[in-house]
Amino acid sequence: MAQYNNITTPLTYLRISEVIKLCGLPKSSFYEKVKLGLMPPPISLGERSVAWVNFEIEAVNRALLAGASSQEIKVLIVKLVEQRQQAA
Repeated sequence: MAQYNNITTPLTYLRISEVIKLCGLPKSSFYEKVKLGLMPPPISLGERSVAWVNFEIEAVNRALLAGASSQEIKVLIVKLVEQRQQAA
């Protein structure tokens, strides 16, 4: 179980098709946001397979819903990636 903002969510991985549905963005726009640090980067599942952590995408969506600025989103992404490294 992953914990973020006192919400416990089962850890699951999302493929790009699921992520873009949750974000409501075209694939190219989503990847541009990843490049700009406005969405979390994917994790490698193997040589040719990547996925995103469900609670990271949900955390960004909640922040956007709350009206977070681009800078606040970037800070959130940095924290989420740091949590990944600590969990490893």
